[in-house]
Amino acid sequence: MEKLEVPIDREVFRLTIPVVSDDIDDQNHVNNVVYVRWVQEVAFAHWKSKASLEMRAKWNWVVLRHEIDYHSPALPGDEIIASTWIAQPEGPRQRRYVLIQRSSDRKALSSACTTWCLLDSQSGKPKKVSAEISKLFGLEH
Repeated sequence: MEKLEVPIDREVFRLTIPVVSDDIDDQNHVNNVVYVRWVQEVAFAHWKSKASLEMRAKWNWVVLRHEIDYHSPALPGDEIIASTWIAQPEGPRQRRYVLIQRSSDRKALSSACTTWCLLDSQSGKPKKVSAEISKLFGLEH
């Protein structure tokens, strides 16, 4: 996957996250597993910012795939900005992109493309992403 750039034609959600001591590994930079956590945190924060309580009770998202590229290390004391946007849904699946940058210089630290699946909370079965959900994120269905 190539380095991502924040699109100008999509709605983008941003979350600022401080690097804390527990994020740092033996090599004195943010551990790769932390980036996966940040990808999930920004995805859930985006969903929570858009979906009503009723929608969040009715629908759940689960990850099917994470694809992450690491470009530069995040270091102790850094603050990062996680930017995320979504692609058009494909049935119950939806790709989400995340660009993680250091806030001080906007250097790209990591980029990710993740595939999520929408589930009905009651049955646990996949459900097609509706026009209502797409519209929440500024997409035409």
